[in-house]
Amino acid sequence: MRMVRVLSAALLTLGLAAAPAAADASPSPSQDGASAPTQAGTSFRTAAEIEQGQPATASGSTGDYLYWSFPADTGQRPTVKATVKLPESHASQTWQIDVYDGLRRRQACQYGAQTRTAAADASSVQLACVLRTVRAWSEPWANDPLTGTYYVRLTATGVATADLGLPVGSEVRVDSRDIGGSAAVDGSLAEPLVPGVATKPGEEREDAAVPAGLEPEDGWASGWWSDRWVWTAVGGILAALAGVGGYALTRGSGRPSRAPAA
Repeated sequence: MRMVRVLSAALLTLGLAAAPAAADASPSPSQDGASAPTQAGTSFRTAAEIEQGQPATASGSTGDYLYWSFPADTGQRPTVKATVKLPESHASQTWQIDVYDGLRRRQACQYGAQTRTAAADASSVQLACVLRTVRAWSEPWANDPLTGTYYVRLTATGVATADLGLPVGSEVRVDSRDIGGSAAVDGSLAEPLVPGVATKPGEEREDAAVPAGLEPEDGWASGWWSDRWVWTAVGGILAALAGVGGYALTRGSGRPSRAPAA
């Protein structure tokens, strides 16, 4: 009965620890009610800022470069989805979505249809890019995604000359999955990679970078707490229980009655 109580307590502890882990795996909350941008930028510097979970729309022309930016924090795995509404009459078109980090380094997609070709009779085309998990720290030579601003670029490639300038509509949305302690690293950035982070104080040049106006609701580097701490504590508790249980099983029932007195 004693061992049953010990095992029951251990299972209860594991159940309580699983709750934060499940919460970390939930997608970011939707912000459909917020005011979404209806225009896109034409360069990195003019990229339209959007929140995660917020759909953004824009009108443009075939051949244009459309840019949006969004914040991504440590432990998040962003998924960028885009839908392009094509004109009624057009030739075959290939559309592509690219994602860049705060240093304007192109980030590879883990999976997703990053490039798709729309047939001549297609009314729309859908694209998706699932990034790698955002890290809190990385080696200078690495191309790991880091905390900060990310840019989305949507454009058509290999367009027929007759289709250049035709009106198109687009919708972009970014959602993230919180990976949790499995992606934690021993290190952190001094500052998130956002536009203007390296601008000197008091610099008033017209072309000086301006810090991005978007950041996570609870601030940057909000993922310092993760389920990694919980599982570490649970591991220590289970190791202590295993030691107590092993001692109880091996110590015996005491001094045998037939043993001579010392």
